[in-house]
Amino acid sequence: MIKKNTKLAIFEEKELRRTWHNDQWYFVIEDVVQVLIDSSDVKQYIQRMKQRDLELSKGWVQIVHILDIDTKGGKQKMNCGSLQGIFRIIQSIPSPKAEPFKQWLARVGQERIEEIQDPERAIVRAKQIYEQKGYNDDWIAKRMRGINIRNTLTDQWKERGAQEGFDFAILTNEIYKGTFEMDAKQIKAFKSLDNPDNPRDHMSELELILTMLGEATTTEITTSKNAKGLPELSEAAKEGGAVAGRTRKDIETKTGNSVLSKGNFKTGKIEKKVLKSKSNKK
Repeated sequence: MIKKNTKLAIFEEKELRRTWHNDQWYFVIEDVVQVLIDSSDVKQYIQRMKQRDLELSKGWVQIVHILDIDTKGGKQKMNCGSLQGIFRIIQSIPSPKAEPFKQWLARVGQERIEEIQDPERAIVRAKQIYEQKGYNDDWIAKRMRGINIRNTLTDQWKERGAQEGFDFAILTNEIYKGTFEMDAKQIKAFKSLDNPDNPRDHMSELELILTMLGEATTTEITTSKNAKGLPELSEAAKEGGAVAGRTRKDIETKTGNSVLSKGNFKTGKIEKKVLKSKSNKK
């Protein structure tokens, strides 16, 4: 099972952090060693392993790449290895889990290659993961549609001069602020989420629909105005978010409830704030 939104992979119910770099997965070395040996001091074990295997020690600088990894405390630079590097490290670890772990690593790497060749596979796997996590079919259908709409928008952003990462975060926040009057960080705080969590995986169906409306509208505005460069793209994102924001306010006026909600969308147990009507305000 692979959690692509949090860049985590799961082997025998244990999490391995990873990042996509130079067109391949790089795994946190300490996580790999921990899975294989269940050590209370992984760093010390790695040092002893390098002392035992002098060839591994000599090639360590070629195997290890220091990369940014998402953690609960934010991004941290950690020692990571590609599949080839991890396979070499595994050779130095006497563990009964080594062989099944190598087979699992090979499968994980192959899945990503397949997804690059046929992006539809990624959508199918994502749907399976959400099913395994317990989300209902209606929610999953909207989440999958939202992913397609999001990909269409980010393709436009890339073509028009936005850089993946920081620029995308700025543009996404403009849409969130227009739609919900909160940026991504504020939404996470409102929903009590950890830093790596994707807010969309904790949205209600209505929140997902409004997010889709904001992003689809932003795509239309971006293309119709032929927006290019971060300033123009930001303006289009603000306008797209504002369209979704006006829709949200209309819904809240009609229902008397806040659209933004907390809770578990797998079970349907959610909390919505009741809004005071203007007539009740003193």
